[in-house]
Amino acid sequence: MNDEFRLAVEGLAAEYNRQAVQLREAYGKLSEMTATAESHDRMVAVTVGPRGQVQNIKLDPRVYRKLSPSELSRAIMEQIGAATSEVADRTKELMEPFMPKGLPFGDVYGESASFESFLPQPVKLPPPDHDEHG
Repeated sequence: MNDEFRLAVEGLAAEYNRQAVQLREAYGKLSEMTATAESHDRMVAVTVGPRGQVQNIKLDPRVYRKLSPSELSRAIMEQIGAATSEVADRTKELMEPFMPKGLPFGDVYGESASFESFLPQPVKLPPPDHDEHG
């Protein structure tokens, strides 16, 4: 391998490794992401995790006097939807820069997709072959 070609390959490998590190950092942030939505009257607050799973529901004690069971259920579901939507928007914003052009985010990062399978592995180059110059 001549020196010019080797330098080009090393440059590509360095760029690939830099992007792989950035993607792993973004995935780390994604796995810790949460969002909390609170009703306008502050009676209901819901926190969801990175995939929209409910992590916490907080109810003001007055909610039982103000809302019927069906109204309370609706209020909880609305906040779950709002928090899940926020997580989805932030996930898309965080991961979209890593998506190949023309490939929709939703096609890769759907409910059943495992993003870990898309994480690149570092490139390892063979040691220089010094016999080629002699």
